[in-house]
Amino acid sequence: MVTLVTGGMGFIGSHTAQALTDLGHGCVVTSHRTTRDLGDHISVERLDVADSDAMVALGERHAVDGIVHLADPALAHLGDPSTGADTLAADMRAGANALFNVLECAIAWDVRRVTVTSTIGVYGGVPDLRGVGEDQPLQIAAGGNIVAASKKGAELTASLFREHGLDVISARLSAIWGPRGRKESRFFAAPGLIHAAVNGESPRAAYADDAIDMLYVKDCARAIALLQTTDQLTHATYNVGSGHATSNAEVVAAIERAVPGVTLPLEPGRSPHGAVAYLDTTRLRADTEFEPEYDLHRAIADYVSWITCS
Repeated sequence: MVTLVTGGMGFIGSHTAQALTDLGHGCVVTSHRTTRDLGDHISVERLDVADSDAMVALGERHAVDGIVHLADPALAHLGDPSTGADTLAADMRAGANALFNVLECAIAWDVRRVTVTSTIGVYGGVPDLRGVGEDQPLQIAAGGNIVAASKKGAELTASLFREHGLDVISARLSAIWGPRGRKESRFFAAPGLIHAAVNGESPRAAYADDAIDMLYVKDCARAIALLQTTDQLTHATYNVGSGHATSNAEVVAAIERAVPGVTLPLEPGRSPHGAVAYLDTTRLRADTEFEPEYDLHRAIADYVSWITCS
């Protein structure tokens, strides 16, 4: 069996490809810009998923029977304050084209399942984010969050194709962090705090009581792989997270344990717009038997080791 992982050279994609091979599945991954050796049983295709002809040709070279869609050209200029409406329109169009190419190829190749990744950000605007579940009605407004807007649209498209017979599910990912991820995140402080500690730098200001559902990327990848490969799933949407909130105070305590001699300052209390947010992962655990293998201390020790050696 061969699973296509779009964006498979990226942060979550490369770990997901590895998790799939660990489960005994062959993988082909796509990358728009860069390639590197991902090991045995993983083939690399350099192409733009938004290019319909390139996607069709890929199916002629590989017997794909499942797709994990992680590539999202709509986020090409994420975080760039100079992005104008014209650039945003082009990015969103490319993201939509990529998704439709994936779904059209899934139908043509008669794949068994498509997993489309989404984000905890789709719950933005919900008053209480403590243990938020998949049946929670979502706000239509994007609130300036390009990621959430893109993923809401992708989820709606996926649900429509599912209603017409394609086995496509949406995986709403929590705050994912770890090797090959961004050194700083707009959405949570942990990556920046860890890199600052290892590199002897001053971190960006963070508040002790801000807390979010953090899931180490290796656990996230395994959860996605289980959603893709489990024979029977009973839902169309799954939260992928740890199922609890981790505060910045807890993160700093674990960092100071992993990096002796480091002291990281935190602002007391919660930031003006801070909230405690975590996902209800009951569905994921029930249908796939997923349990995280990395608690906070093990994950930070592993990440510190990776940063030090890379």
